[in-house]
Amino acid sequence: MPSLAESTFRIWNRRGHYYLGLYFLFFLWLFAFTGLLLNHSWQFAEFWPNRKVSKFERKVEVPPADTDVDRARALMLRLGIDGEIDWTTARADSSVLEFRVNRPGRNISVTAYPEQSRAIVEQTDINTWGILRVLHTFTGKRVGDERNDRDWFLSTLWVISRDAVSIGIVIMVFGGLYMWYGLPAKRNLGAAALVLGSVACAMLVFGLRWM
Repeated sequence: MPSLAESTFRIWNRRGHYYLGLYFLFFLWLFAFTGLLLNHSWQFAEFWPNRKVSKFERKVEVPPADTDVDRARALMLRLGIDGEIDWTTARADSSVLEFRVNRPGRNISVTAYPEQSRAIVEQTDINTWGILRVLHTFTGKRVGDERNDRDWFLSTLWVISRDAVSIGIVIMVFGGLYMWYGLPAKRNLGAAALVLGSVACAMLVFGLRWM
């Protein structure tokens, strides 16, 4: 006979399992589908050959600011641009402000000449298939790149959402293990599935590393 605390934990574990599953359902479908897109070169999902590139020049004042990031943000506001700032190269010429602005589906290159009060903007747009691919890997920050940090609130929100999905899956997995172990009739078949999955995963992890 389970204790009151154990019975309560079982109830909340079961509830958490299916409520988390429902909450993360479309997130999981999104990552599963975009993973398939990354693994396969399906013709219907081509996006780069169908990209649209536009370029324009605009007279615009580049306001003074304490840092290049602040200047870039102020310039983006005047140009009506929104997204994650990406510094591609170190500034070799102090009279030129160059940076990129990235967001899923759109990449923008900005070259501003503050002394001439003008900016050249090149914009590349991709279709929905491209946006889905980008969402799978988009973090707003590259590992080991100290010059770039997340400065767009939607990038931070997207990263937090992905962290929540990852943590939620871990909770669901441990909750599922607990429920499986509580069903003696299912233990043998479940153990076989657990061992096969572990062996297959280990073979891929170590096989890709060493073979």
